Amino acid sequence: MKFSSIWKYFLCVLALILGSYGEPLIDIGVYHNQVAMTSALKLLNEAYPNMTYLYDIGESMGGLTLWVIAIAGELPDQHMSLRPEVKYVANMHGNEVTGREFLLHFAEHLLSNYGKDDNVTRLLDNTRIHLMPTMNPDGFEKSHVGECYGEFGRFNLNGVDLNRNFPDFFEEIEGETQKETRAVMDWLKTEHFVLSANLHGGALVASYPLDNLDPAKKILYLSLRDLSPYSACSDDDVFRFLAMTYSAHHGRMRIYYETTRYANFSAEYGFKDGVTNGADWYAVSGGMQDYNYFEAGCFEITLELGSCKYPEPDMIEPLWKENQVPLLELLKQAHRGIKGIVTDTLDDSAIFNASVRVVDRNVPQRTTKLGEFWLILLPGRYTIEVSKPGFRSELRAVEVPPELYKTVRLDVQLYNGAFGLLPSNLILLTVSVVPNLLPLKLLT
Repeated sequence: MKFSSIWKYFLCVLALILGSYGEPLIDIGVYHNQVAMTSALKLLNEAYPNMTYLYDIGESMGGLTLWVIAIAGELPDQHMSLRPEVKYVANMHGNEVTGREFLLHFAEHLLSNYGKDDNVTRLLDNTRIHLMPTMNPDGFEKSHVGECYGEFGRFNLNGVDLNRNFPDFFEEIEGETQKETRAVMDWLKTEHFVLSANLHGGALVASYPLDNLDPAKKILYLSLRDLSPYSACSDDDVFRFLAMTYSAHHGRMRIYYETTRYANFSAEYGFKDGVTNGADWYAVSGGMQDYNYFEAGCFEITLELGSCKYPEPDMIEPLWKENQVPLLELLKQAHRGIKGIVTDTLDDSAIFNASVRVVDRNVPQRTTKLGEFWLILLPGRYTIEVSKPGFRSELRAVEVPPELYKTVRLDVQLYNGAFGLLPSNLILLTVSVVPNLLPLKLLT
């Protein structure tokens, strides 16, 4: 028997033994370096082969694998029509480590509770979740436990801050695009992500786009001595809601005096409701969350999960318990708003790369190769424009309900130019629902 076969057999037997006693597969009292993290991911993959797909998106500058584990109730290795793809990315800054451990434990939590917990089961039956425990494994390997502040280990092997390395919507980014950054950029081209979060440490707050703003506005605000101006995008209501969803389900993040302790190391500074606009905290160019939004139409927020970047191992479990519920609740928001398929009236074929946008909002969604699109929207009435060069644009008025998992299905056929271009059509679609007060409370 080959060594690889023996190893797989051992993992399966170990998983069965531990599972039969209700013991976790992943030790919560230790930090997992690259070797240990890889083993943990492989153990989960072997224990739950029908629910997990372990893959990588490339390597770090130091040659370490950038692992991702995809989890779903069925077919975790492939996309299913209209099943949204969501992701969490951690450890972008190598010395901000708790998110790395949280994603390992979140993966096991999802897998071990499927079929037992209704919230977990429903999410996995309707979503494919991609978890990337570390984007900067080289930086992690250099970091030291117990170092709460500072920058040692923050950067990649080339000394580059990966959260300043993405192409920026507002200004030119200097320096070479790093392998880790390029890997994520390519990943966004192969998977059509609807929702995402980037897990950090060093503060306690949920931050949302935009992180940057127009240079001319920067100069204006500086002249007014405003060093941190609010930079709103046209989906600001949705982003703020996503951030508040996380903070509202976190034991401490939503409490002002708790966030006061961690923000900017100042006892006089805090975050109302535990959330902040990125630029309103401090402006960042080359950030990952803005890139996700502008380039891929993915709604990503940044989660700062504690004041200490690299706490002692005995703090992992209590911090994980604080974040277990909000990590789940945030991903459920992918099932809010509108989804559908855009096809060609000529032959009913899917239309790729059509623009689907809310009228008066700037950033459109682009349809997948299957013609799919998703729009995360809060309750209300919206006018949706669907367009592509060579086709007649279509308008639809849609009423979005407040409940989760009540996403409005909106399929649109575009008239091919072969029929001649006609004025856009406006069709009203309404959905009658019983209001759910939870999201409305979060909006106030």
